[in-house]
Amino acid sequence: MIGLIQRVRSASISVNQQSISRINIGILLLLGVEKNDTNIELEKLAKKVANLRIFSDAEGKMNLDLLTVNGELLVVSQFTLVADTAKGNRPGFSNSAPPALGESLYNDFITHFSSTYSPCKSGQFGANMQVELINDGPATFYLKV
Repeated sequence: MIGLIQRVRSASISVNQQSISRINIGILLLLGVEKNDTNIELEKLAKKVANLRIFSDAEGKMNLDLLTVNGELLVVSQFTLVADTAKGNRPGFSNSAPPALGESLYNDFITHFSSTYSPCKSGQFGANMQVELINDGPATFYLKV
């Protein structure tokens, strides 16, 4: 399971020119599910996202986590994160989870994070989404569990 997180001042998702989700200060998580992923990886990634100290404290150091700053989480399915780009010019997706597994683990991630850490918002699995964000920093981190 791969997560690309961006610390944001705000982020929003639209589908067919309709806004479906919006957050203010927090994290935008682009979530890539691999074919061998299980709830074990899901729980590890959720814990990492909740506890990663990427927000500034009073001295300007990255020392605070999402929950401490009362930040919000917006989760977006992003199967292209698991693409193999090592050879040629066309990405390969043989390591991607099949759509049914990807959707199941995506939904399970949202449910787990919301029940264990704090409520989160999400995009729409499998949809052509438009993502808007104001990256704070910029601060972007690649997480692989």
